Amino acid sequence: MLGSILMGYAPNYGVLLAGRCTAGIGVGFALMIAPVYAAEISSANTRGFLSSLPEIGISCGILLGYISNNIFARLRLELGWRLMLGIAAIPSLFLAIGILKMPESPRWLVMQGRLGEAKKIMYKVCDDGEEAEQRLRDIKRAAGIDENTTDDVVMIPKSKNVAGGGGVWRDLLLRPTPTVRRMLIAGVGVHFFEHATGTEAVILYGPRIFRKAGVTAKRKLLLATVGVGLTKLTFITISTFIIDKVGRRTLLLFSIGGMILTLAGLGTCLTVVEHSEKKLLWALVLSLIFVYSFIMFFNVGLCPVCWVYSSEIFPMRLRAAGASVAVAVNRLMNATVSMSFLSLSSAITIGGAFYLFAGVAVVAWFFVFFCLPETKGRSLEEMEELFSKGGDSTSKNQTKQLELVNS
Repeated sequence: MLGSILMGYAPNYGVLLAGRCTAGIGVGFALMIAPVYAAEISSANTRGFLSSLPEIGISCGILLGYISNNIFARLRLELGWRLMLGIAAIPSLFLAIGILKMPESPRWLVMQGRLGEAKKIMYKVCDDGEEAEQRLRDIKRAAGIDENTTDDVVMIPKSKNVAGGGGVWRDLLLRPTPTVRRMLIAGVGVHFFEHATGTEAVILYGPRIFRKAGVTAKRKLLLATVGVGLTKLTFITISTFIIDKVGRRTLLLFSIGGMILTLAGLGTCLTVVEHSEKKLLWALVLSLIFVYSFIMFFNVGLCPVCWVYSSEIFPMRLRAAGASVAVAVNRLMNATVSMSFLSLSSAITIGGAFYLFAGVAVVAWFFVFFCLPETKGRSLEEMEELFSKGGDSTSKNQTKQLELVNS
């Protein structure tokens, strides 16, 4: 909110830049905290849905930005751009008011030893008391606390406390266990490929792509760009409702597979258009179809799933730090693609740029296939077992041993 106000007021470039940086810090915190919070407060059966909701909000914001910018562009120049930047303070205010009513994450409370508060919140967010008690026992067990304790406040060993920041970063980056290393590779990798596959090029430079394809009229360019926003919102909403049924891994493989085909098709059409001396209607139509198809495939899988996945796979003590590293890589790739696309398209042509993105998408598909296990229906406390080599076989051996003992 403060950043938007500063940008809208900005009497000079310095204040405008300060406002942009302030807003960027706020967005960075929100991108990291929102999916982690949703994952920690939701049950295994609804975690994908709730963790995807922030992406629906982002998609609505992008669409409203396309529409409102067109309206404000008709005003006087000195007023129009200020309203474009400053109006973001209004939804920020409503968000701030809503946050005041949100309960604290019960998992974070358990890690602080505040079991009584965590139990009250669990009863509020669970369907029944039995589910609340079971989830609370699982969390206490993962935190190294006796699951049968009834104390409202307990002491947490320093080795288990998330406040020991140095230990957290050491265990995550410097001396991770093989399991944590696999989690880190999966969480960081999926965020890397979200932007390395070229989505920022399509979203931010959609009008330039449409011009290359032959759409030059201002009104038609606006309609094409708004269409991108509508397509993004539609398919990310569909993904939100099916992610807990279809699964993360299946959606990712389907999504990236479609992206490979559409990026290759878009690269081909734009190359043909660039080397043709006359306007090719078929190439124009196919380019538009491939752009919208890419947006469809991206938003039905890779876009929402990467945020859900990275927020749910890390152990409780490392979850915030792990998610923050993944988000940092996400923002770095976002900036890299945004700032380099024009230079890249000039160096290897715009068609060549999309061929390159298609090649990266192929690598992303194999990365998902070999490195990302399915997390659908798993509780957060089961993720370490899932990412442990031989975790399934160990579980099966333990089950067999119990059966032998019982017999």
